[in-house]
Amino acid sequence: MTSEVIHKVVKNLVREKEYTPMFVKRTPALKAIRDSFDDYFTDEQLELIIARSPQSHKEKGFDYGWDSRFDTWYKMIKEFGFIKYSMNEPIQITSTGHMLVDAYLEEPRNEKKIQAVFLNALMKYQTNNPLRRIVNDNAPLPLLLRVIKYFHDDDEENNSGLYRCELPILICWQDNDALAAYRYIKNIRKLKGFNYSDEFIYERCLEILNSTNRNYLKLEKICHEAVDEYIRKMRMSGLLSLRGNGRFLDINGFEKDLADYVVRNYSMYPKFITEETYINYMGTIDGEIVQLEDKSQPDFTDVRKRTLYRYAREMSKESVKKELLTVCARRESTDPTLRYINAPTRLEFLTSIALVQNFQGLDVNPNYSVDDEGLPTFTASGGYADIECYDSDCDSYFEVTLMCGRSDQVNNEIIPISRHLREAKAKRREESFSVLVAPVIHPDTVEAADWQKYKYNVDILTFNINEFIVKIGTAHKVFQLLEDKVF
Repeated sequence: MTSEVIHKVVKNLVREKEYTPMFVKRTPALKAIRDSFDDYFTDEQLELIIARSPQSHKEKGFDYGWDSRFDTWYKMIKEFGFIKYSMNEPIQITSTGHMLVDAYLEEPRNEKKIQAVFLNALMKYQTNNPLRRIVNDNAPLPLLLRVIKYFHDDDEENNSGLYRCELPILICWQDNDALAAYRYIKNIRKLKGFNYSDEFIYERCLEILNSTNRNYLKLEKICHEAVDEYIRKMRMSGLLSLRGNGRFLDINGFEKDLADYVVRNYSMYPKFITEETYINYMGTIDGEIVQLEDKSQPDFTDVRKRTLYRYAREMSKESVKKELLTVCARRESTDPTLRYINAPTRLEFLTSIALVQNFQGLDVNPNYSVDDEGLPTFTASGGYADIECYDSDCDSYFEVTLMCGRSDQVNNEIIPISRHLREAKAKRREESFSVLVAPVIHPDTVEAADWQKYKYNVDILTFNINEFIVKIGTAHKVFQLLEDKVF
């Protein structure tokens, strides 16, 4: 790990448009490239962007500027035990880091293994670890699960888990005493019911933190930003469900055995003095988790479809259209539930809703994983279409992606779609076609789809998100999408 290596990483992140310095946003020509799906910065432009974007930042062990900015980007995956790095030391990927990379690269992608790796990290993670050193000293996921279990065992409560407005209390909690945290939240429920103002919760949090620093510990940060991040991270474990339109966080009934295992084995945890020993602990996989994940294969078809069709009834078509455009623009949703579903999974969910709403007599079967509320947790596993649809006229298979690059769409989408479609036509029904939906369709993707028609006689329709919204808004039956296709 050297400044030269960090410089290469920074250039790559800016090139791939994962990070946009303010200089780019203020320079019209560069901003136009940043906003384009087809244009990319030249090497000379990247060097100019970095030179004109000095970072006012300092992290321990890193030089002021871009070196420290790098550490802020990657410190979390270091804390999760996926990687080891220090200046002028070898960069090492740990066992769990390799497992995560391998799971993403498997064909098809191994969603269960990905979830197991994140669960392994979250169940071991400690707030006061050698990389961070803060006052709060607990293991957040086991603490959360234990507090929820105390409420489940409380006959006066309704088994709904923790109210979203109560989560700042747990985020600020100073130790690992779950019983005390439960009693504290129970008392404020008795005092206020569920009618908490942000100001009320904020004052309780400042008391818990024994702090009067309102400039650093702002209300918005504690009651909103920290809660959103907390829910997203905890749900990465697969152990938490959202209930009551996103108002309550509860244990996912489909993963009860895993939740019980985490509580039994990780409520008490070893403490570490050095970064090396902590990352070694975090970077090893608990084999029992992987085995429990493999055994945990509930049939959630019914709850998945019930929730899908409920959302199709309750959301307006205009709201679904707006959310589709939001996720494809990589903007954050303001919906109280959708905002906690990661973008690729949310795109599958919203597309499924749109198909139910717009096509008469269409049996829509998405393949994303769900919690016990039927809300999506992970994208569809490889080997299956994202969404399988059946009606009296034909079978149709929908694939959705946020990837817009040529190689991503052609190699990762069109070629597998063609293979799966040929298999489906042979096994199920000759009258079948596939649809690829993305924010933007690369011209080579259209050509690749046409080539599959010429070579294998399979129909693969390609729509950018705006075309897709228009098409489903004007057709009444799904086969009309194919009728409108002109080769």
